[in-house]
Amino acid sequence: MVAVAKVSEQADGFYLPNLCTPSASLGVVLVAELVAICLTLARQPAWDVFFVDLAKTSLLLLWMALTVAVVLCALRQRLGQFPVTTASVLTFATVLAVIGVVSAGIIIIGRVYDSVWFPTDYVFFLTRNLALGAVITGLMLRYFYVAHQWQCNVERHAATRIHALQARIRPHFLFNSMNTIADLTRTNPAAAEAAVEDLADLFRASLRDGRELVRLDQELEITRVYQRMEEQRLGDRLQVDWDIDELPGDARIPGLTLQPLLENAIYHGIEPLPKPGCVQISGRRKGDMIYLSVRNPLPVDDLRAGPGNRIAVENIRERLELAFGPRAGLSTAIDATHYQVSIALPHTA
Repeated sequence: MVAVAKVSEQADGFYLPNLCTPSASLGVVLVAELVAICLTLARQPAWDVFFVDLAKTSLLLLWMALTVAVVLCALRQRLGQFPVTTASVLTFATVLAVIGVVSAGIIIIGRVYDSVWFPTDYVFFLTRNLALGAVITGLMLRYFYVAHQWQCNVERHAATRIHALQARIRPHFLFNSMNTIADLTRTNPAAAEAAVEDLADLFRASLRDGRELVRLDQELEITRVYQRMEEQRLGDRLQVDWDIDELPGDARIPGLTLQPLLENAIYHGIEPLPKPGCVQISGRRKGDMIYLSVRNPLPVDDLRAGPGNRIAVENIRERLELAFGPRAGLSTAIDATHYQVSIALPHTA
């Protein structure tokens, strides 16, 4: 689920983030620098040596932190194969091992090059680094675990909401479709048989996992199938004008987004008309965004244009937000003669 439909970096279920990404590397550098500043401030009593000590501490911590990030990046997939407790212990031990190796390397270099930049008390230098590394690693692992659990809870909650929203679509959708077929059985049995086949396709689409994003061309085809069913019932009274040539068929959209809008447009806009009416479905792509709209006539004395329409619109709006977050949206517009629903969503292939 880009919200739900969006793929997490922790797709394998392991709570340790992917340290191979540029954003994670930047985070490692920032954390190392923050720790270096805190340590330098804590141990230096005067500003005249502060920046020299900060440079030495920053160099050491950046070296250690980036080495740890590279090692964990390489081992993350294997660590994720273990249970959480085992993986945590192995990660903790790996970090301390890397710190120990880097500290030992610095000690060896310091023995070769006698400089004020290298430590002189080797035992204290090594044990101090390991102690600080243990504290910081423990805190970071705890933070990553809690953040991962929170993210999982959010995704589970979003999935539950999507299933609930999808469940509200299905009974209403099936009820209207069966009414259409019932009308056709009395007037056109052959058309009723074709409508049953179309209903099978439509209901198969409605039973799809609510978290799944479908291709836009599939959603358009399902909407056309529903159009055929309604044309069997309404005949020449229903006209649908499609203007979607600019839409990319490989774009992703929550299943049953356009079909309920067409259903509402027919129920609230076409059926009450004493003469034929036209529903306009248009779409265009602008940059990385896709814009869709469904526009229908608005009879002045239509008593049905009320709660049912708002429920469907709010349902679709919430599913779009769960799938794409704030980048997606749904808006409505009404004037003296027409009602229009407009959808905006990012182009994700």
